[in-house]
Amino acid sequence: MSNISYAGDPRSVLVVDDDPGMQTMIAEFFRRSDIRVQTGARLQDVSRHLASGGVSLIILDLRLGQENGLDILREVRARSGVPVIIMTGHRRDEVDRVLGLELGADDYVTKPFGLHELLARARAVLRRAGPPDRGKAGHSLFAGWRLDRKTRRLTDPGGSAVPLTKGEHGLLCAFLDAPQRTLTREQLLAATRVHEDVFDRSIDVQILRLRRKLEADPSMPQLIRTERGVGYVFAAPVQSY
Repeated sequence: MSNISYAGDPRSVLVVDDDPGMQTMIAEFFRRSDIRVQTGARLQDVSRHLASGGVSLIILDLRLGQENGLDILREVRARSGVPVIIMTGHRRDEVDRVLGLELGADDYVTKPFGLHELLARARAVLRRAGPPDRGKAGHSLFAGWRLDRKTRRLTDPGGSAVPLTKGEHGLLCAFLDAPQRTLTREQLLAATRVHEDVFDRSIDVQILRLRRKLEADPSMPQLIRTERGVGYVFAAPVQSY
């Protein structure tokens, strides 16, 4: 597999596609925008690049020849918080898109897509992720719970892992960044929304799902409390480091 590196943006995009022509087309287009590109076609390639560090964004085709792109996405999310944009083969592949986003993808494009659109989406995801080594807390502790933001791993007070969807993770991070402060629905939606045409669930449904995972009694929440007419407040103190 090739590694194409350039001066300019210090962040590096990993393109995972089993079509060499697609790899080259994306790599050359990104090169003209001074973005470094690495390429791969299998889980083995992804694991190698992640282990070596320096991957800021993964563009992942879900329809690989010999491997399942969703399985690769699961593996990436199990070990890393690096942003992922998934590529699907057709606009009717809604199930793959939704499942990919639920598994932790940050955005998607459908084939055939324009390279300008892909570049714009990549830049938007990188902006949301922020620059490397930006100094944000990597771990948060609250009421005996622990969240590793880089791997999106949440563990309960007993040490058991509790899976989070992309939306639930974003919602929880929004609360942990502003503990004991009331947040409006608009503020929470901004922290969790990826695609309006896919994630059309209301913020109240996302809150309900997160309460079911965090609260001993979701009908009488102690962590995520409702401020009627205003929004929600995360009631527990938070320690971040």
